Amino acid sequence: MNWQQLLSENLTTADELRAPLNLTQSEYESIRAEIARFPMSVTKYYFSLIDPTDQNDPIRRMAIPSGKIVSMDGALDTSGEHSNTKLKGVQHKYRQTILVLISADCAMFCRHCFRRRLVGKSMEEVAENVSDVTAYIRAHPEVNNVLLSGGDPFLLPTKQLEAWLEPLSALPELDFIRFGTRTPVTFPQRILTDPALIDLLSAYAQKKQLYVVTHFNHPREFTPESTAAIRALKQAGVVVKNQTVLLRGINDDAATLASLLRSVTARGMVQHYIFQCRPVQGVKSAFQVPIRTGVKIVQAALAEQNGLGKADYTLSHVTGKIRILGETGSGETIFQYKTAKDPQNIGRIFTLPLTDTDTWLDDSLSV
Repeated sequence: MNWQQLLSENLTTADELRAPLNLTQSEYESIRAEIARFPMSVTKYYFSLIDPTDQNDPIRRMAIPSGKIVSMDGALDTSGEHSNTKLKGVQHKYRQTILVLISADCAMFCRHCFRRRLVGKSMEEVAENVSDVTAYIRAHPEVNNVLLSGGDPFLLPTKQLEAWLEPLSALPELDFIRFGTRTPVTFPQRILTDPALIDLLSAYAQKKQLYVVTHFNHPREFTPESTAAIRALKQAGVVVKNQTVLLRGINDDAATLASLLRSVTARGMVQHYIFQCRPVQGVKSAFQVPIRTGVKIVQAALAEQNGLGKADYTLSHVTGKIRILGETGSGETIFQYKTAKDPQNIGRIFTLPLTDTDTWLDDSLSV
């Protein structure tokens, strides 16, 4: 069975969950209501990783609506993506990088998704014309790399991916091309059942350095299948990096996070970021961890890593990517801009007094 056929079998309705998860009537009704607001789609592969006897199973919580009343506080654009959109589907927030949305679909609709405003719902923000993107790059010589994202670019047919790779890899202005994809985690069959994809990546990795940035959040997401998918990407000449979101009830204890980071380096990946969960509508109240608590968890997990397992605890803010460094002796939290919309902020260190419940920084941050 090819990957498109496998994907067509995704679980998308509350009715499909009722028996295997032994849902109560109230859970069933609540899940149906949440799916109506934010669609659900789960691969049978990822669903098979769930412990059906555990309502708080971390794999279940990332894939399945909670079955509880979820607060809709939060925002749908937490990093200023609309304000940084220069062409349809093209965001230019950081000087050297453009982000291009080339898909609005994913193999699985993660319940903590920060682009739930569009994933599985709308093509309104998806780029349509690669020639417009290449023209934008040529008109902006400061751009030296492209991040192809979505949704998930690997949900495009391989021929469509080639239609993006061919002109972009021919641009001497670009040092490398990145793909943001969670398929190694949620749907490794996309990689393992399509030799043409690996052939494509292998061919274009000879022309331009390719990166895959994926998204493992829990040690149980590492399986023989996901490990094989990572190995296939690496053998094609792709550098594989991982980014993790600190999520309440998923990986918000030092032992779990430490195990995850060790699993990443054991497979030859590079840990890119540990992100503070964004205050997204319907996500904020369910998954965010207070920043001061997060500092302690991350520092304890990093203490268990060798040098290759270290990663920045980072907040992807409307003003830039901000490292969360720790606390001063007086209890203030120390931050540093890793990159910023305003280049003058790059590298700047500042401190803020946070409460034990603060989970984000104000959008009007002035440092």
